[in-house]
Amino acid sequence: MKRVGSQVRSVRSSRLARLLLVVPCILAGLLLFFTPVYGAELPQRSVLISDDNASAIATYLLTFTIPSSETLGSIKLQFCSNDPLFSDPCMVPAGFNISAATLSAQAGETGFSIYGPGTNTNTMILSRVPSVALAGGVTYTFTNVTNPSSAGSLYARLETFATNDASGADTDSGGIALSFNGQINISTTVPPFLLFCGGVTIGGFDCNNASGNYINFGNVSSNATSSAQSQLLTTTNAANGYTITVFGPTMTSGNNIISALVASDVARPGTAQFGLNLVANATPTVGTDPVGPGHAVPLANYAQPDFFRFQSGDAIASASTSDDYRKLTASYIIDITSNQPAGVYASTLTYICLANF
Repeated sequence: MKRVGSQVRSVRSSRLARLLLVVPCILAGLLLFFTPVYGAELPQRSVLISDDNASAIATYLLTFTIPSSETLGSIKLQFCSNDPLFSDPCMVPAGFNISAATLSAQAGETGFSIYGPGTNTNTMILSRVPSVALAGGVTYTFTNVTNPSSAGSLYARLETFATNDASGADTDSGGIALSFNGQINISTTVPPFLLFCGGVTIGGFDCNNASGNYINFGNVSSNATSSAQSQLLTTTNAANGYTITVFGPTMTSGNNIISALVASDVARPGTAQFGLNLVANATPTVGTDPVGPGHAVPLANYAQPDFFRFQSGDAIASASTSDDYRKLTASYIIDITSNQPAGVYASTLTYICLANF
C-alpha cells in the first residue's frame, strides 16, 4: 500500500502569508485529509545592544516570547548581513564575532549554556536538557560580542528546537532587523564664571537691580550710635568657592579720624569707633543675616551679632565650593566722642571677590 502525499513548509516571519496544501490520499477506499502542522512565529522578539559603535565590544540582550507550551532544548540565534529570510543563504557580517561571547544572564526559561559545536563567528546556540517550556517571555544576555566593522543594517534569525543541539525541524522562528548607525557625540563647554556686585540695595538676586553707591550717615552724635547698611551679591561655579575682602580707610576729615575697630567690639556711644559686620544686629537695629540659596557665610570677625570690626584687607565672607546666589548685608556703625573735631568725615570702601578655581 503506497501513500501519496506532499506538504509545503511555512514561509517564515519575513514572508507575507502561509500556504497550506491539502492532498487527498486513497486508502482502502476511504478519502482522508492530512493537514501539515507548522511552527509558530516568535512574538515580541528583539535584540538590544549596549554600544552600537562599529567594532565595539558590546552586550546583546535577546528577548522574545514563547507563544505556547512546547518542548524546548535549544535556541539558535544567527546573525546575517543580507536579510532575516530563512530561505536565503546567510552572509556573515564583516567584523562581527559572537564566538567569544558568554551567557551572563538568563530569565524565563533557564538552565541554558552555550553549545560549543554549533557556535561560530555569527551563530550562537544555547542548549539544555529538553524540557517543557511554558508560554511567556524569556531573556538572554550575551557579553563580549564584537560588533560589525562598519555601520549599517544587521539581521538576526531566531529559532527554537525540541532537541538540545538545534538539529531537526525548528519549533518556532522569527527574524529580527537591527541598525548600526554609530553614536552622535555632543559636547559643550561651561566656562568658569563669577558674578559679584554691590549696592546700597539689590533687588532680588539680580545685579541689574543693584542701586546706589553712597551712604550718608547725616549728623552723628556722641549720645547715640549711627548706623547704615549696603548689600553684596555673589554666585560662582568655581570648584573651591570664593572669598570677599574689604579694603579702604576708616572715616577721616582732613587730619581728623574716627578710629577703626581693630578688635571686635559692641557699639559704645561716646567712644570714637567705626566698624562693620555681616549679620542682623539688635544694638543698634541694623542689617540682616545672609539670604539666598547659596551657602557663603561671614567669617568669624564679622559674623557675631552686635559686634563690629574694620581692618582694611580683612577677608569678611567666603564659600568653600561652587555657590548659588548669596546676598550679604554689610552693617556699619559710627560712634564719636563728645569732643570729636567738627567736619565732614568720609571713607571709600572697596569690596573684592576672588573665585578659587
